[in-house]
Amino acid sequence: MIDPKIIKAILFDSGRVLNRPRTGQWFMPPNFFKYVDKNKFETLNIDLIENAFHKGDKYFHDHPLILTEKEELKHFIEFYNIFSKELPELKISADYISEIAKDTVYNDDKFEFFEDVFQVIPRLSQNFKLGVVSDTWPSLERVFKNAGLREYFSTFVMSSTLGVLKPDELMFNTALSQLNIEAEAAIFIDDNIVNVKAAIKLGMQGIVILRGDELKECTDIMCVDDLSELEELLAK
Repeated sequence: MIDPKIIKAILFDSGRVLNRPRTGQWFMPPNFFKYVDKNKFETLNIDLIENAFHKGDKYFHDHPLILTEKEELKHFIEFYNIFSKELPELKISADYISEIAKDTVYNDDKFEFFEDVFQVIPRLSQNFKLGVVSDTWPSLERVFKNAGLREYFSTFVMSSTLGVLKPDELMFNTALSQLNIEAEAAIFIDDNIVNVKAAIKLGMQGIVILRGDELKECTDIMCVDDLSELEELLAK
C-alpha cells in the first residue's frame, strides 16, 4: 500500500498517462492525410504499415540523443523518408515528407491531454513535487508550456536529451536527483508495467495507470484507472 505520509514527489510518464496522440497514432500528426493519400493508405495491408512505422522507429532507437527541436525535425524527416521508402505506393514527395515532419514536431495539436490532467495536476502540485519522465523528444516540453502545464512540474526528464530509454535507471535517477529526494519518497506512474517494475526495483513506489485498459498483472501491482483515483489514493 502507498503511504502518503512518506511521499514527497510523483513522477509521471507522459504518453497515455497525461496525454495521447490526437490521431490515435504517435507518428501520424494532425495533417498527415493532407500530404498522404488517405484512400491509398487505407488500402494498404496493416502489417506493411506497421512495419514501415517500426523501421522508422528503429532509426530513433539507433539515434537516441536529440537535444533540440531543430535536431528533432531533422530526425523526423529521416523517419518519414524511411517510412516512404517502405511504402512506395503512397508516392510521398520530398516536400511532403518535410511538411509531415514539421507537423509532427511543431504542431501542438498532435497531442490531447486527458481532461483530469487540468484539474488534478494543479492540486497535486500543492502537496507534492511533480515530474515528467518520458520516452519522448524536445518538442514535448513546448507542448506542456503552451498548454499551461509545464509550471507544475519541477523536473522534466526526456529520453532524447539523455540518450537512453526507460527502463534505464538514468531516467529515474536524473529526476530523483533534480528533485533532491530519495527513491523511497517518490511514486512513479506509467501505463507500461515494465517501467513501473523498474522504478519499484530502484526503491520507488510504482503504480500502473490503465486509462480504461485491462491489465492482469494488477493482481500483484497497484493500478489506478485515472488521475482522480490516484488523488483519492493519496488522500487516504
